[in-house]
Amino acid sequence: MKMINFSQNLKMTRPSAFLTLLAFALLLSCNSPQEKPAEKSTEIELSDVEEITPKEKLRKAYQLFKEGDDEGSIKLANEVLAIGRQTNNDTLIGRALTSLCRNSQRKLDTTRLAELSKELSDLAASSANQQWLMYRAHMNAEMWRLIGNMDRAEAFYNESMRISFETGAMGMYTIDHFNKSFVSINKGDFEEAKKLINKYYQLKHEADPAATEDAYGLIALAYLLEQEKNYRGAHEVAVVTRRLFKEQNLFPEPPDEKPLIMVEEKVEEILEASELEAIRSESDSQTVASLLEKYLS
Repeated sequence: MKMINFSQNLKMTRPSAFLTLLAFALLLSCNSPQEKPAEKSTEIELSDVEEITPKEKLRKAYQLFKEGDDEGSIKLANEVLAIGRQTNNDTLIGRALTSLCRNSQRKLDTTRLAELSKELSDLAASSANQQWLMYRAHMNAEMWRLIGNMDRAEAFYNESMRISFETGAMGMYTIDHFNKSFVSINKGDFEEAKKLINKYYQLKHEADPAATEDAYGLIALAYLLEQEKNYRGAHEVAVVTRRLFKEQNLFPEPPDEKPLIMVEEKVEEILEASELEAIRSESDSQTVASLLEKYLS
């Protein structure tokens, strides 16, 4: 009788024991450490959809332009232009149009520049804001300087400088002294070019006496010296310019880098390799101030 009961109990216990073991195994599986790829993918998705402000987009568009990525730059500028039109924001519209004007320089697309210039003129009229005419004049001056039509470039620089001075846009007024110096150099008026370069640095200092050395103006000085056939001086200034650009992480715009490249190519034609290297080594201690003192005083 006891044997029969034990056997019956055993038969009843086996399924229960199996279920108990299965439940235990499942419990262990649930509690074991699991990789969590979802966290990483979620993080990526969040960063991908993170929005930047229109102002930041324009800043990025300018940086991409200087780095040569016109496609990316144009895309961002068009996004801001669309936002500006949707919200009736004249500032965003004008800034975006100006950015697109800049992009037209790379391929010397005067047709596109003319279309954008018309939009800036219309915006200036509808908003009663002269700054859009200033930007229009500045961008046209840059384009025609790149093309080589110095008379048209000079006329547009004069217009830009007049408006910037009248409206107190001293940043533009300052940079156009630097820009216009190239026109004077190309026209052979070296004394006027020297005055413009000196005025550029004077205005920069007045705006911020504690500012770091401004290497940008040295491009004009290097070009001036090369045109005066002072090839040793031109090479010295060009080397210091490139060194400071690298140290300050600066990327010159196409109309400004073009004469610097011309200087670099010309001095390599004229000077011996040993002379180029000697000047390069000696220029390590030179600064913007020392070069201005050396060549413009």
